Amino acid sequence: MDRTLLIRAAALYLPLLMAAAVWLVWPPTPRDRAAAWLGTAWNLATLPVLHALALRFGWWSFAVTDATLVGFPVDLYLGWAVMWGTLPALLLRYTRATLIVVGAIMLDLVAMPAMQPVVSLGQGWLAGEAIAIAMCLIPGIALASWTRTDAHVTRRAVLQGLAFAGLTLAVLPTSILAQSGGSWDTLFARPRWMSTLLLQCVAALGLLGVSAVQEFATRGHGTPVPFDPPRRLVMSGAYRYVRNPMQLSATLVLIAWGALVGSWWVSAAGAMAVIYGAGFAAGDETADLDRRFGLRWRRYVVLVRSWIPRWRPADLADLAPRATLYVAEECGPCSEVRRWFDAHRPVGLDIRAAELHPARALSRITYDPGDDTGDVDGVAAIGRALEHVHLGWAMLGMFVRLPIICQFLQLLTDASGGGERRVVRYCDRTASAHGGSRSWMKASADASLAVTAQEASRSSERSPTKYELLEKE
Repeated sequence: MDRTLLIRAAALYLPLLMAAAVWLVWPPTPRDRAAAWLGTAWNLATLPVLHALALRFGWWSFAVTDATLVGFPVDLYLGWAVMWGTLPALLLRYTRATLIVVGAIMLDLVAMPAMQPVVSLGQGWLAGEAIAIAMCLIPGIALASWTRTDAHVTRRAVLQGLAFAGLTLAVLPTSILAQSGGSWDTLFARPRWMSTLLLQCVAALGLLGVSAVQEFATRGHGTPVPFDPPRRLVMSGAYRYVRNPMQLSATLVLIAWGALVGSWWVSAAGAMAVIYGAGFAAGDETADLDRRFGLRWRRYVVLVRSWIPRWRPADLADLAPRATLYVAEECGPCSEVRRWFDAHRPVGLDIRAAELHPARALSRITYDPGDDTGDVDGVAAIGRALEHVHLGWAMLGMFVRLPIICQFLQLLTDASGGGERRVVRYCDRTASAHGGSRSWMKASADASLAVTAQEASRSSERSPTKYELLEKE
């Protein structure tokens, strides 16, 4: 048999057979399957990037021309993804991740030189191997391990988002362009300013989906993966405006991306996403949500459309607790913020004096979601509050809350004089003025609670509904 064919067959079928053997001997649980799928997806998204870097820096190249994806043999691509993604995820039940990483490295160091003439190694191939381990192997195993143990929900949501973006915006379009005779040249043929502007437009379309993933992690304690869903029914943020923000965002991005690269076939993939999401996936998703959340889900479906966003957020008075924005009364700029929000009539948001916070003294404008998922302050609090106004302001709020961007904006705000200022609560101030005696402290605390109750009444504050009590149970 031809050595080239033997190497290519072995590179694909040996990893598949090993993964199948482990799967059959030790059948995976649903969470194990999700871990294997995600580990493989990460490698499928990052291996083409590694291939481009290898060609650019001369780490290695492939001496074959048939069945390739931009010069990357498809059999080696899939086999590598299974070896570094599927198989390690299935083995995590029985051995440490560290041992899996060491074993995969040793196997790869032996296999790469043995794959000539299919693989031609350059002088710096060991450096490329180190990059591959850091970029593909270790993050893939980490994502699989965190998914399997239900740990680090924010980190795995970030890695899932990156993997999905890579598959959607790079791997899928590249495959379509290769089959349809197109290329990426159209993207770079325009003037730079125009390409930059168009890319920003595509990024804006993706903002809704990215924010929805963030909402799943922070408010629902889960991810978009079917076997790793949120523990709570997420109805905040983007989900106050549309039920399927991720699918809607992905569809719009694919259609725009296809127009950007000059391929209607790529845009057609966005149309297929609509058909899949509205047809095949909708039934299973609706049945699962109805089973897990019952009446609350059915009431939510009535208020929020599936694909067409609302302009004003849905009023979820009987389904979700009201959020609270704490703004200092004795701070001039903060009072302007309060007046602005009052004028725009936010939905599902109460605005109270920071001096009346029931638990502690605040140092920034603070947003309390009211559902025990933790409050946020500063720029993040303003971003959260904007999501209660209308879709335009909500998109701005979603943008300023993105990781890195939020921290950068907070740093700019602090440098411009908007830093922390400790707000003394009225009850603490009264107790301090009277020597801190217990009687005065108790009286002032009671007075503070009475004022808080009065303000809550003016803001249409309510007791928990039966739906919230059912969720807590």
